[in-house]
Amino acid sequence: MDAASIPKTWEMILTKANFLPVIVKNLERVHDTSWSMDPNRHDNFEMVYMKKGRASFEINGEPVPIGPNDIIIIKPGQYHKFIVESETGCEFIVLNFKFENRASDEYSEVSLHDFLHFVQSREAGAYISLKVSQKNEIITLLNRILRERQSNEIESDFLSHLLVLELFALLSRALKTEWENNFREKSPKLRELIRISVNYIHNHFERNISLDDIARYVFLSPGYFIRAFKAETGQSPISYLIKIRIDRAMELLAETDDKIIDIALAVGFSNQQRFNEMFKKLVRMTPMQYRKLVNKREKP
Repeated sequence: MDAASIPKTWEMILTKANFLPVIVKNLERVHDTSWSMDPNRHDNFEMVYMKKGRASFEINGEPVPIGPNDIIIIKPGQYHKFIVESETGCEFIVLNFKFENRASDEYSEVSLHDFLHFVQSREAGAYISLKVSQKNEIITLLNRILRERQSNEIESDFLSHLLVLELFALLSRALKTEWENNFREKSPKLRELIRISVNYIHNHFERNISLDDIARYVFLSPGYFIRAFKAETGQSPISYLIKIRIDRAMELLAETDDKIIDIALAVGFSNQQRFNEMFKKLVRMTPMQYRKLVNKREKP
């Protein structure tokens, strides 16, 4: 397959992505209740799709049921055990994958930008799960990947690589849809995502972070994230971010003799003018007026 036949979408991904998904191992298995597995862990991601039957994982001591058309992705380094529960046994597909640096052949636990940005977060847990239909595009792709990896055709390696890229694009889309459905349902999971985003703001407010950065961190689109955040906190994400920055600036104005511009940059503003505008809007005085007022109060 020559470069001229590569779809533009894939050409852009292959050209610009630093890390691309690579399948380390794949298998399709059938097990009955007599089969057992000792707890183990991998240095790669493990994705399990249950075709038939019921089983459960024990992931870091947590029981996780898995039934027909369920997908579970276990993150690297997590102890897990698979237990068959159906009397008639179960049938499943397993893919183990890493992300390879195209420039150096280095492997990484980080991912395609949006998908693993969330998946690698420790706060997101040891695994993620997804429910799909039997005719879902993801399942069709999984079966195609298995066929291509078993094929001896010359183009199979390249084609299976493209199919893996498409698989992760579809997984990313499906997961984002699931997260955003939680917004409509006002589920505990959504509240947890908002809590994670609040922690992210508190830990990174001094950096040049944007709405897109915060929404991406919890794997929500900006539009859904704004509404969910406002419903939970009563204010927009950017208003919350600015307030955290101004609160810290007030502390620095009172406790240090640093220049106003240095304080503005230290709390995440790109320039002093924007800092002055936001400070005056929230505090009803300029940063210099606030510093003079605090110093005056502290004098005996």
